[in-house]
Amino acid sequence: MLQLSPVERRALKARAHALEPIVRIGTGGLTPAVTGEINRSLIAHGIIKVRVMDDERRAREEILQQVCEELNAAPIQHIGKILVIYRPKPEMPAEPKAGISKPRSKTKRSPRPLKRSFQGRA
Repeated sequence: MLQLSPVERRALKARAHALEPIVRIGTGGLTPAVTGEINRSLIAHGIIKVRVMDDERRAREEILQQVCEELNAAPIQHIGKILVIYRPKPEMPAEPKAGISKPRSKTKRSPRPLKRSFQGRA
């Protein structure tokens, strides 16, 4: 499980404040499909909110710990039924892959001549 300092955790809480829950864990609990979806969301976003429909706080805490251990993520916050989870986004390759070309830029045209209005001339 990823460990964060209190300063990092506070900054991540501030970032997560405006987020909406991306993943919902229903009555079926934490399944491999849900874990996979959380993993894909962490790859895409880095920090996510998860809503757990279970009413027991202890069960939600266990889900948070299990997800963080399986996915090497850090638990940021647990408020009510909302869990905030963080994992740094993976580095994107710096070089474009072979065989993929860059999109062509549009050719620049010469500007159109301005329309002249002769109204108002005597």
